[in-house]
Amino acid sequence: MPRIYLSPPDISMQDHASVDAVLASNWVAPVGPHLEEFEKTVASSVGVKHALALSSGTAALHLALQVLGVGQGDEVICPSMTFAASANPVRYLGAEPVFVDSERRTWNMDPALLEKALQERSAIKAVIVVHLYGQCAEMGKIIELCRKYDKPLIEDAAEAVGASYQGWPAGSMGDIAFFSFNGNKIITTSGGGMLLSNHQEWLSRARYLSAQAREPVLHYEHREVGYNYRMSNVLAGLGLSQFSDLKRRISAKRAHFEAYKAAFDKYQNVAMMPIQEPDEANYWLSCLTLSGGVSQRDALIAALETEDIEARPVWKPLHLQPVFDGCVCYGGQVAESLFAQGICLPSGSGMSGAERQRVIDAIISFLNEGFRS
Repeated sequence: MPRIYLSPPDISMQDHASVDAVLASNWVAPVGPHLEEFEKTVASSVGVKHALALSSGTAALHLALQVLGVGQGDEVICPSMTFAASANPVRYLGAEPVFVDSERRTWNMDPALLEKALQERSAIKAVIVVHLYGQCAEMGKIIELCRKYDKPLIEDAAEAVGASYQGWPAGSMGDIAFFSFNGNKIITTSGGGMLLSNHQEWLSRARYLSAQAREPVLHYEHREVGYNYRMSNVLAGLGLSQFSDLKRRISAKRAHFEAYKAAFDKYQNVAMMPIQEPDEANYWLSCLTLSGGVSQRDALIAALETEDIEARPVWKPLHLQPVFDGCVCYGGQVAESLFAQGICLPSGSGMSGAERQRVIDAIISFLNEGFRS
């Protein structure tokens, strides 16, 4: 039987046709009408005024931090339980990340610990909040705290395209926000990202920096160091096609989550990631926790691998990563516990019901034979 991957690209015949149309137009790079349309489409769907299509979500975060003036000697708050790309750009600019633990309701940043960090640290320049695995953080409390302490909020919605919080779309709640369209995300441009904001001056500045900081004159004039961060028109054509299919993809991923939950509910040693508002998550990855710690987590992943099924641990907390050794972390025990017990299951929007049942059967076999409560 073919291998079942964690979150592979879901490419349709419509996607092929869309890319073919871009190639036929000869608008290949660096920009073109499809890129402009993609930016307008995403901005409109999220409800923000300005969008900038870029080569990656990491590039978007790097530019967001730069337009906010983050630099040497500054500190930036970031959740500990997230991918390293949520913190690496802080270091690009000579600043230091300050990590904040998760809360168990959503696995996202704990607002109480965020406030403690904001109270105690005078060097904080900005706050990055991450929507983990397609579920939004407790944005009401987090926005209130950022306003109270007058800190700009960067919304890392890399995993949350199509999700929302109390009716507010992911990507619309921060002072500046971004998506990722990497190959494993709910929609993909193979690689790519999108920076979003209602602040025109910030997006204009980011656009300038993303195109090698070229001055608007006839010859090539550069007064600052810039970056080659723009998305190509070809990739934007793919993004437009993928974005039009977003609702189906969310529905398919939600069906996977609900099937997993129904199958494992009777096992006391298994719990799916808690979803607070079922209609607001995008279910990017279905995650579960398995009591018994790292040894049982790894044993289940190994058992799935013998069936040619890909599964992975949830994100290793950044305060445990060697590259960030010595960084301050507020709390950390919740993220450490989730890492020790958490597993990401196959969640591709193109995964069939039969393939999903293969995953379920393999896990149930492990639970019945290899792990007894």
